[in-house]
Amino acid sequence: MRRILIVTVLLVLSFLLQTTVFSLHDLCGTAPNLTLILTMSFGIMRGRKEGMLTGFFSGLLYDLFFGSYLGIYAFIYMVIGYLNGRFHKKYLMEDVSLPVVIILLDQLALDLIIYIANFLLRNRTNFGYLFIHQILPQLLYDMLITVIVYRVYLRINRFLRRKAAEA
Repeated sequence: MRRILIVTVLLVLSFLLQTTVFSLHDLCGTAPNLTLILTMSFGIMRGRKEGMLTGFFSGLLYDLFFGSYLGIYAFIYMVIGYLNGRFHKKYLMEDVSLPVVIILLDQLALDLIIYIANFLLRNRTNFGYLFIHQILPQLLYDMLITVIVYRVYLRINRFLRRKAAEA
């Protein structure tokens, strides 16, 4: 129960920070995708099931507030969380290099899916401009923030595991 409450608070806090504070102080017109970083982190640290659930609720929050159709982002984030959960128990969690590479791939996949759905299907094919001015700054910003935020999530995960072992 404690884990569900803490993950819910982290999810809401990440979403609020992403959509308010970081949106006001954006870098190159982009804010870090904290909900994707949360999904990636808990997928790696807790496994496929928790990554999938965290991703679903992260995407659902985004769908409810910003999405055109309900469930698209929930599905995309859920798949990303599930795929990230496949790295659970296959690497040393304290190493930050793998999460940085994974968030790079996750954000790139998310941006490409959004590009295909929102731009390419509407015959807006200027991918080079979009990549240089939106996708690349987003990738770099997310990679930088991941180095910091992942360590915080790692400490929270250790706390949750310790409390679960004590109970």
